[in-house]
Amino acid sequence: MTESRPVRRRGRPRGGTDSRARILGAAVDEFGEHGYEGSTVRSIAARAGVDSALVHHYFGTKADLFAEAVGIPLRPDVDVPGILAGPRDEVGARIIRYVLEAFEQPEIRRRGVMLIRTAVGSKLTTPLLAGFLSRELIGRIAKSLDVDDAEVRASLVASQIAGLLLTRYVVRLPALVAVPVDDLVDRIGPTVQRYLFG
Repeated sequence: MTESRPVRRRGRPRGGTDSRARILGAAVDEFGEHGYEGSTVRSIAARAGVDSALVHHYFGTKADLFAEAVGIPLRPDVDVPGILAGPRDEVGARIIRYVLEAFEQPEIRRRGVMLIRTAVGSKLTTPLLAGFLSRELIGRIAKSLDVDDAEVRASLVASQIAGLLLTRYVVRLPALVAVPVDDLVDRIGPTVQRYLFG
């Protein structure tokens, strides 16, 4: 007598009411132990004791789950492709405007400053954030450039953004805090443009 396999039902995957919290906790542990690149949706699901489909149901992609687990206030994996698809001669300014206008929003600024402070001072968070940015920001920018040193160019853009956020919103250098967003876009946008296409 052969054992019949259970029929898989369509629709929302089954999970208890605490499944979402278990997945999030498992993601924090998995990212902490294996970094962003070394963690997979499957490994997070296994740690949480759920099916991978349930992880996707609650959180979408690995980048979505990471952003929620770590508290990243910006989603370069979602927003940067649209920026890069715009007029080429405006990409540098558009990237800087995107970051600054987001950080001018109090809730994003609060979470962003907390994340930057934590990343700068934590051996755990620094490689996590670096892995995320390498794949979801630097990697996406580099793929859009048809040059041999695309990753270097994209990394220079990331360094410009990181330095700007650190000095304006964390260290709060008075002269940078006082400069309006439009002025910073005009001053820094051409530098980012040169890194990308110069």
